[in-house]
Amino acid sequence: MGLRDFFKKGEKEPVKAPNPTNRQPGDSTFFNQQSPQQPGAQPVTGQDTYTVKSGDSLSKIAKHYYGDANAWKKIYEANKATIGSNPDLIKPGQQFVIPKQ
Repeated sequence: MGLRDFFKKGEKEPVKAPNPTNRQPGDSTFFNQQSPQQPGAQPVTGQDTYTVKSGDSLSKIAKHYYGDANAWKKIYEANKATIGSNPDLIKPGQQFVIPKQ
């Protein structure tokens, strides 16, 4: 019985098992097998990450995470390699580690 016979009788096409040898990077089964961590999961380190947006400052970020704008130095020290020597020059798109209190 061919596929046409299934469609004529109103039956569904038989389900074919995926062939694991010809998975492609865009295939969802390929993605799930290559990436065991769920998308959006927090790093195992127990720290949050933050992506800088336009208008942000270290004190604004510190106020959001710690409730104290004066705690900006904690974020700066943890991200000095990314920020550089001037804590006032952070750029949109930079990703910072936010240390736990």
